[in-house]
Amino acid sequence: MSVNELRNKFIAFKQYEPEDGNELLDFAQQKYLRGEISITEYKQLIRELELNGAEKPYFSILEEKA
Repeated sequence: MSVNELRNKFIAFKQYEPEDGNELLDFAQQKYLRGEISITEYKQLIRELELNGAEKPYFSILEEKA
């Protein structure tokens, strides 16, 4: 699956254009977790999206002070 095909599936499903590559990144992850795309397709999509500026979210783990 190409990024363009993923984008078209996103539009068909969500009924709006993705705001950025990060939305497509999330959508690809959902497709993979649901078994709708293979690991190979997922990795290829992630690679292409990241080359175009998409980023996975960064979560900071905050430590509680005792």
